[in-house]
Amino acid sequence: MQIIDAHHHLWDIENHDYPHMKGPESIRIWGPNTKLRRNYLVEDFLADIRNQNVVKSVHVQANYDHGNPAGETRWLQSVADDTNSQGFPHAIVGWVDFTSPDCERQLEEHAEFPNFRGIRQIASRHPAEPLLDLTPVDLLNDETWLDNFGLLKKHDLSFDHQICAHQAEDTVRLANRHPDIPVILVHLAFPLERHYAGIEAWRANMRLLTKCPNISLKLSGLGMTDFYWSVDSIRTFILDGIEIFGVDRCMFASNFPVDSVMSDYDTLFDAFKLVVEDFSESEKRKLFYDNAARTYRI
Repeated sequence: MQIIDAHHHLWDIENHDYPHMKGPESIRIWGPNTKLRRNYLVEDFLADIRNQNVVKSVHVQANYDHGNPAGETRWLQSVADDTNSQGFPHAIVGWVDFTSPDCERQLEEHAEFPNFRGIRQIASRHPAEPLLDLTPVDLLNDETWLDNFGLLKKHDLSFDHQICAHQAEDTVRLANRHPDIPVILVHLAFPLERHYAGIEAWRANMRLLTKCPNISLKLSGLGMTDFYWSVDSIRTFILDGIEIFGVDRCMFASNFPVDSVMSDYDTLFDAFKLVVEDFSESEKRKLFYDNAARTYRI
């Protein structure tokens, strides 16, 4: 079965500026970021995917220098154009700040590159978990941000949406305000609270989100909230996500190299395959390939 990895990162800290890779160690939801303060280049990604028949991929912005957001897209396009990369990454999701008056110019700079497909600006906020409280501004209630978000339609772009599940109502308002912009919810909206009430609240928020037909779901990033995960511990969240959103609106993704801190690539994708082993072949093809190909036009 051919696979599209719908969410991964590359970084070259020796030749490019990633401010979060510098200075004192910072703690992320998955642990100290020192574990990832090393280059992760396309050759590293190709080595990781070698056993899984991954034929295409989607690169999502990796907190590159915000003073030069199109610089990351420029570099990634040069990587994809190099014959040694086998075309990876086939789609590029960049970064702009929709609160900036300069955001349309930044979008136009990204759009010069043929593999550019969309934007991620992390909007995750969490009142009780500082490690998921990732923006000082409530972007989903900022009128400038909401208005400039509409520029994505003008440029035929999608939006990778990183939030916590309790931000579902604000996301529904966003999706309804811009119904023609594809919104891809990443990392299952962080199902952090694993007690009964927390899981039920997560499910309720996911059901709320699925009412918007322009929202789809990435089955990814589970290691960040379940560091010692197993097939059984991630099974319910994957199957619930697919049941709630439907098999036509979900896609698998590695979140590598971040999730490499929790497991190797084969362990992760073999677990995905085990969770959906009873699905039909056409359903598996949608989850592992077709839905990402359609969403990111690759």
